[in-house]
This record gives sequence, structure tokens and C-alpha cells, in this order.
Amino acid sequence: MTGRKIDANQREIVKCLRNLGVSVFIMSNMGRGCPDLLLSIFGITAIAEIKDGSKPPSAQKLTKAQKDFAANWKGDYYVIRSVEDAINLVSTLRMKSNVSKQMPPCPS
Repeated sequence: MTGRKIDANQREIVKCLRNLGVSVFIMSNMGRGCPDLLLSIFGITAIAEIKDGSKPPSAQKLTKAQKDFAANWKGDYYVIRSVEDAINLVSTLRMKSNVSKQMPPCPS
């Protein structure tokens, strides 16, 4: 099996998440449907699959292995398609944790 293809926007999304205070562990090379990122912030751990939002919707679909992984995962699973999605995810996780801390802006 060849190495997994990394989405073009992964570096930008990871940088944004880290700038927002998220601990990010990159798992892109694991394959077998494993999501791209392990995330932790506000005492919440989640996993996320990155898709390139600039591609047509048909190119952003989860693979069968990714769908199977998501269906069997018993924790929080998200799909991130853009920096905006990453910022929204951090806001969602903050609300889930009841933390009222103001988030810094994500640098461009």
C-alpha cells in the first residue's frame, strides 16, 4: 500500500488549530480509514478528517474505510474542509465544555 495522500489544506488547518490552542496529533499516515487528526482542547478529545473544501463535492467524500471508521467510533468525529470549519469546530468544542474563554483570531 502506498502512503496516504495528504489534503492540500492540512498544513493551514493544523497551523490554525494550534494557534487557537488545540493540541494536534497528525495521524494522516495511518491509513485504514483512520482520521487525519487527533485533537484536544478544553478537556475534550476529538478526531477529525480533513477534506479539501476547494475541490468539487465528489472529491470531498469520505472513503468507505473512513465511513466505516466513523460509524464505529464512539467519540467525537468531525470533518474539516477549511480554516473556517476549524475555527467553528473550536467554538463547538468550547461550548461543549462550558469554557467561556475568548478565542484568539487565526492568523492568515
